[in-house]
Amino acid sequence: MTNQELEYSALKILEQQPYLTQHQLAEKLGVSLGKTHYLVKFFINVGWIKFGNFQCSDNKWGYAYLLTPMGFVYEGLI
Repeated sequence: MTNQELEYSALKILEQQPYLTQHQLAEKLGVSLGKTHYLVKFFINVGWIKFGNFQCSDNKWGYAYLLTPMGFVYEGLI
């Protein structure tokens, strides 16, 4: 899988399941946890996703990766 394919797959998964942990995302992508951590940090730094607290969660420590408008454009959804 190329880097672009990996980025696209990760964004698509996060769009559909924003509450995944990095470990769960790594399993779905079939890559290491370190690679997934690097991807998530990259997405946040370029503004494709934001990391937010999910206030309505029963688990008040629950967080979500939310695609930004730039992330939707990259993914081709807009």
